[in-house]
Amino acid sequence: MEEKKKKILVCDDEQAINHALRLKLGHEGFDVSSALDGDECVAALNKDNYDLLLLDLILPKKDGFEVLAEMKNMAYKVPVVIVSNLGQEEDIARVKHLGVSDYLIKSNTSISDMVAKVKEVLSK
Repeated sequence: MEEKKKKILVCDDEQAINHALRLKLGHEGFDVSSALDGDECVAALNKDNYDLLLLDLILPKKDGFEVLAEMKNMAYKVPVVIVSNLGQEEDIARVKHLGVSDYLIKSNTSISDMVAKVKEVLSK
C-alpha cells in the first residue's frame, strides 16, 4: 500500500518564496497547498486537514499572530513552523507561547534548510 503524502500548507504573501517552497516541497513528495494571506490560511485550515503549516507572520488581512490565535481558539492540532523576517526575541517568544514547533528567519534560511526543517518536524 502506498504511503499517504504528508499535506503541507504554505502561507506566505511573498510570491517568490511561496512558489519556491511549493516547488521544492512538491519535488520532495509532499502534497502542498498555499495561501497568500491570513484569511486564505484560516479558510484552508477549516477546509482540509494538514500535517504541517509553514506560516509567515507579516501577512495581509490577518497576520500570522492572528492566525495562530485563531488556531488555538479552534483547537487545531497542526504543527506550525514560522518562516518570517521578524527576528526580535519578543516575536519569537510570543509565537512559541502560541505553540509553534519552530521559528526560522527567512533571510538566514535557505529553501533547502526550510525543507529539512519540515522533514525534521514531521518526523517527530
